[in-house]
Amino acid sequence: MNKNEILAVLNDWNIWKTEQATGIVREKYLDRLEAFFSSNQVITITGPRRAGKSYIMRQMAKRLIEKGIKKENLLFVNFEDPRFTSLDTKLMEEIFEVYREFLFPTDTPYIFLDEVQEVEGWEKWVRMMHELKKAKIVVSGSNAKLLSRELGTLLTGRHLDLTVFPLSFTEFLAFNKTEYKSLLDIAGKEAEIRGLLRRYMEFGSFPEVTLSEQKREIILKYFDDLLTKDLFRRFRIRKPQVMKSLIKYYLSNAGNLTTFSSIEKFLHASADTIEKFAGYFEDVYLIFFLKRFSFKVKEQEKSPRKVYSIDTGLSNAVGFRFSENIGRLAENIVFLELKRRQMQNPAIELFYWKDVHHREVDFLIKENTKVTELIQVCWDVSDERTKQRELRSLFKGMDELNKKEALVITDEFDETEEHKDKTIRFIPLWKWLLNMS
Repeated sequence: MNKNEILAVLNDWNIWKTEQATGIVREKYLDRLEAFFSSNQVITITGPRRAGKSYIMRQMAKRLIEKGIKKENLLFVNFEDPRFTSLDTKLMEEIFEVYREFLFPTDTPYIFLDEVQEVEGWEKWVRMMHELKKAKIVVSGSNAKLLSRELGTLLTGRHLDLTVFPLSFTEFLAFNKTEYKSLLDIAGKEAEIRGLLRRYMEFGSFPEVTLSEQKREIILKYFDDLLTKDLFRRFRIRKPQVMKSLIKYYLSNAGNLTTFSSIEKFLHASADTIEKFAGYFEDVYLIFFLKRFSFKVKEQEKSPRKVYSIDTGLSNAVGFRFSENIGRLAENIVFLELKRRQMQNPAIELFYWKDVHHREVDFLIKENTKVTELIQVCWDVSDERTKQRELRSLFKGMDELNKKEALVITDEFDETEEHKDKTIRFIPLWKWLLNMS
């Protein structure tokens, strides 16, 4: 590419001459990203495709301008632009030289490199720029292992990570113009919030889906992009039908226990192939696996794992029917919220608990060496037998782990019950998601 061609592409993505769409601001991510800048390290932004990574980088650029950084000191490069042909470090250097020649940055520039994993050898160029202090660099990508492995090798101790998820319920309310700043703002809006929660559970929370009327069509397009761009092409899959069947299986079984060997006969594929494909799904943030809690690491690794989807809308579109599986969808949403909270506090570890009699607690939260919380998701507690079954498992877990208090997340039941020496707090899902517990 010649200089004028490169400049034409850069002009389309940057705010030097025209305003760029920045979307609805996601403050928590911006605050964390801004705090990272003071560390003088490379910042990596990862997360699933279409979760909003590009918009968050643009929002950060806008915030920097509002704080006095000149537009000329900001460079945004989208490596998925089809006009970039040969994606290599030579192109990265040419882009930087064109930028310096035509924009004349007057201070150390901020460089935002979007979907950088598309460039062969990008990490070497980033390391060179970082070590020579030529720029403050933010890179984004849709593959967790690719970024962590390549940066971990070349930038040990020199990078900070930010993981972007689809919208939290608080963000989802803001996108639907239902914000609140205190409990007083909630009063009288419970029915509206519960209605929005149903939409959140049914269609998920990818930002574009939330704002569009063609929700199912967009979700299915995301699914196709994930398969073709992030999986089939990137990992050079020779058995695409097996992979497609496997991901549909996982998305249809959110909240269920699974092992690689148990799926062998169903898919007519080896456990090794299934394990390899499952690792790819985790790499692109399509699914997560939750381990069983045990004080013995070997027992943790050998036990079945629970599988969860990155988005309930994706599970509904590709996997099961919404109305028939609302309890499992609620559990999936609780898991994703716990993952967001884990991002804010890396000392947190998440597990499920199960004893030899198959009594199970959905979530166990451990912080450092201490078990801090047990959470059970029981959507409908109006059936007394269901309620007592869930409580029996919870009581057993509390006894074994010496916990006097536990939480049960429900559809609408909102009470605190005392059971001998134990306290059980029942709270509706929407209240828990809004931190009103």
